[in-house]
Amino acid sequence: MAGLLAVLAGLALPAVAPSPAWAATPSPIAYVANNGSNNVLTIDTATNTVVGSPIPVGTQPFDVAVTPDRRHAYVANSGSNSVSVIDTATSTVVGSPIPVGTGPRGIAITPNGLRAYVANTFSSNVSVIDTTTNTVVATVPVGVNPERLAITPDGLHVYVANNGTNDVSVIDTTTNTVVATITDNFGPFGVAITPDGLHAYVTNLATSTVVVIDTTTNSIVATIFLASTAGPVGVAITPDGLHAYVADIGASPGVSVIDTTTNTVVTTIPVGTQPAGVAITPDGLHAYVTNDGSGTVSVIDTTTNTVVATVPVGTNPIGVAIALPPSPQPSLTITKSHTGNFTPGRPGVYTITVGNNGPAPTDGTTVTVHDTLPAGLTALSITGNGWRCTVGTLTCTRSDILNPGGTYPPITLRVRVARTATGTLTNTATVSGGGNGTATANDPTIIDPGPGHWHWPHCDHGHWPHCHNHS
Repeated sequence: MAGLLAVLAGLALPAVAPSPAWAATPSPIAYVANNGSNNVLTIDTATNTVVGSPIPVGTQPFDVAVTPDRRHAYVANSGSNSVSVIDTATSTVVGSPIPVGTGPRGIAITPNGLRAYVANTFSSNVSVIDTTTNTVVATVPVGVNPERLAITPDGLHVYVANNGTNDVSVIDTTTNTVVATITDNFGPFGVAITPDGLHAYVTNLATSTVVVIDTTTNSIVATIFLASTAGPVGVAITPDGLHAYVADIGASPGVSVIDTTTNTVVTTIPVGTQPAGVAITPDGLHAYVTNDGSGTVSVIDTTTNTVVATVPVGTNPIGVAIALPPSPQPSLTITKSHTGNFTPGRPGVYTITVGNNGPAPTDGTTVTVHDTLPAGLTALSITGNGWRCTVGTLTCTRSDILNPGGTYPPITLRVRVARTATGTLTNTATVSGGGNGTATANDPTIIDPGPGHWHWPHCDHGHWPHCHNHS
């Protein structure tokens, strides 16, 4: 059987060249990991069309997850043992691939967005990535051949489906240790957790079943039998928690819909060949199913449980995640200037101006300006209308909203130039906060002694009483 089953056998697949990013839209975006094309495609869920061009990632991407702030998508590359990070605003990969364990096939991100957990199938462990630095900060041993994983809504636990040892590991995210192991003799593969966090639904590829785990007791409380040849892999739960959609990759392909109140299958929906992954839109009205064998995504209307669109994508699509585009962000700028040259032994004045050239206003958090003076300059005062400034730290702050295209009132920094200062001194100021990153401005300043400024001979020795400025 082609597709996912071929991937499990470790087939190498071709790469795709880079291409331009898609244009952001206000509707949710579906991110599809094409295992055979080594890229990620994006689908506009309003039009059910692919937008932009493929985003090249690592080899054999298997799964994808989007951060809660919707600014980044993390892609588990099973063939290159790495995780790629996509900037969702530009649809480009940022930074270098993050090395993880062997054969990463599952990835999930904590609700606070600070950690990504990666299931490494062939090294039988889970890598923990700090998303602020994009480095692995912990590696957690679990069962054999972990495939997929899911994180509870409170962010405290990760449930890992270990296909090789027929069990589910429960990781405590505060200690990154396994605190429970739940025996599941049916061949666990995929896992999803209900919005209330009370139950985990685990698909069992080998036995065409889904088990339900009570997360308070970490025990199996129900076993749901699908068609005998279903081969369930991917699973997703609607935002209201009432239904689970299960992608059945086996000889009886389709999507099984489970009523979570009764834990019974209420219908099976025919889709493409070898359905592998499934994700639900934020409003719960549609389910997007990747068809590994036919290179398409089926769109299911969850009110009628019928396929309303089929979207051609890349080769062997497997992982899928859906999120709204990132919100527009402010983009703070900072400029620093002075007039003329500075003279040794005399005062000088810098003007610092903060602006916003982004498409959105600042978010009301504190905007901080910090100045760093070079040797040869000493601060006398730092002031600005509406700014709270401290000369001891050369820091000014404010929290009022700055609209796009606007500027705050300027900051005036007065300095004293040392008598011994010469050459060019570079003053540096930074701005941060307001929902934006950090911007920096440098202001090189020429120190000009001027025609009336000179030193007595041998003043560099420091022991002549007449070593001072004569002007």
